[in-house]
Amino acid sequence: MAPDVGGLVTSVAVHDNEEVKAGQLLFVVDRPRYSDALAEANAAIDSADAVLNQARREAKRDLALGDLVATETHEENNAKVETALATLNRAVASKNTAALNVARTEVHASVNGIVTNLDLHPGDYIGPGAQAMAIVDSDSIRVEGYFEETKLRHIHVGSSVRVQLMGDSRVLSGHVDSISAGIADDQRSLTANLLPSITPTFSWVRLAQRFPVRIKLNSVPVDLAFIPGRTATVSIDYSADRRQHAVAGGGK
Repeated sequence: MAPDVGGLVTSVAVHDNEEVKAGQLLFVVDRPRYSDALAEANAAIDSADAVLNQARREAKRDLALGDLVATETHEENNAKVETALATLNRAVASKNTAALNVARTEVHASVNGIVTNLDLHPGDYIGPGAQAMAIVDSDSIRVEGYFEETKLRHIHVGSSVRVQLMGDSRVLSGHVDSISAGIADDQRSLTANLLPSITPTFSWVRLAQRFPVRIKLNSVPVDLAFIPGRTATVSIDYSADRRQHAVAGGGK
């Protein structure tokens, strides 16, 4: 999580490893300063509005005099009105920006999750976009298995999966949610002129590449410590899939 505005942290509303809900207040950044900027912007609007009204009154008065007032004076009055109107519009835009900054002095959780690695305290200075804390999204926790390319032909979206976390004897059921569309090619890079640079030699032993396969669990026990970074053994049951292919092949 990072603030959109910078300044001194005035308050921190959560602590490390706390469970938070989406929209919950996390911390506040220098609200008094941005509130003063908003008040100044409102005052600028009042001033610009007064100047615009005065310019309009003068233009209306001279217009009522008709030919008694020179054409050049009418043109000057119109220019004053347009300039004052532009100044007012600019002041309104500045006020909207100031109001947005005030709203963004409060940083709220964007997802349900758990605050982790929190090292933020009142009085700390933080710049716009600086990482302030991390939240582990509890609604998107998943299992990723890394399967060799030689096994990919047996893996399909929806395939049944068995998952067992290291240190836990329970076997969890799930299914393949998605398969990675590609991985980085470590034998190729781009040079400064954007031409491909290919490694001239290869390892004598060619190991099968591993591709990420995203697993979605059907259910997670409440007492299971399902923490990102844990090691899991993932087994995909493709026996039923092979039987389906066999039936389809025999029908052709």
